[in-house]
Amino acid sequence: MMKPNAQFWDKLAVKYAAQPISDPDAYEQTLERVVSYLKPTDRVLELGCGTGSTALKLAPHAGSILATDFSEGMIAQAEARMGVDNVRFLQADTFSPALADGSFEVVMGFNLFHLVDRVDDAMARVHDLLVPGGVFISKTPCIGERSLGLKFGLLKRLIPLIQFFGKAPFVRFETIKSLEARIVRAGFEVVETGNYPLRPPSHFVVARRP
Repeated sequence: MMKPNAQFWDKLAVKYAAQPISDPDAYEQTLERVVSYLKPTDRVLELGCGTGSTALKLAPHAGSILATDFSEGMIAQAEARMGVDNVRFLQADTFSPALADGSFEVVMGFNLFHLVDRVDDAMARVHDLLVPGGVFISKTPCIGERSLGLKFGLLKRLIPLIQFFGKAPFVRFETIKSLEARIVRAGFEVVETGNYPLRPPSHFVVARRP
């Protein structure tokens, strides 16, 4: 039986923190696009921050960043990297009452929403967390797409078996079309999309709350 997600990520945190970025070029492309939407006065929330690397890299471009993750182990690794005055780490999930509605100009979630069970509720919550005119920035592996190549196609077929033995978390086989539809249903206007990397597509979306 699959173990609870928080427990899974707690056990993985130390190893995760030590891993190099799998695709540095795609990561840098993503950061470049994110920075183009940030202002020095922005209050930014990152959901699913993991070990905090992205929040710390983006810190010079925002007023403040609250970086959250529901895994205690991930937040412990993030706090060990502290040293930037305008970044704060907090153990919390999307629905935490510690996050007040209308408190952020930007909400970010990278490599997160394919791992969220109540994804439509989560995106609706993101909408509420933003000020009117605020920006939702996400990047999501769309492993529901058909053209994944041999390696990723095989892995996709193996995921249910790996989950059964507790070696993988919940994963949604999202497609680019279904992901964008979810974001629009949550009340957002999509303003930019891209794939970084192209294959398998990790779909980058910038959407604005009207």
